[in-house]
Amino acid sequence: MISSGFLALALCAIAAPLAPGPEGLPKETRRTAEAPATAIDINRATVEDFSKLPGIGPKLAQRIVAFREKHGPFRRVEDLLAIRGIGHKKWKKIRPYLRVGTDSEAR
Repeated sequence: MISSGFLALALCAIAAPLAPGPEGLPKETRRTAEAPATAIDINRATVEDFSKLPGIGPKLAQRIVAFREKHGPFRRVEDLLAIRGIGHKKWKKIRPYLRVGTDSEAR
């Protein structure tokens, strides 16, 4: 006869690969966007460009672009910290993928 403890352990082992992750989706279906190979210019990046950054979804990407359109170009990468949803921890995670272009690049 199989003990109930063994049966419970076996069921957990079977169900674990399909258990929802932190975002509520099974691990196999979560989006795994690749970060850009080179740093993006935050004054020229689109919503799609920002969405490729780790931890930046489409809503936050839209907030970044809307902030830039309302307040003008960013002067420093640190200016992103003024946007709701970007704290110091997230900023440090995305910092290697960001840059502020020079005026000569816009021409």
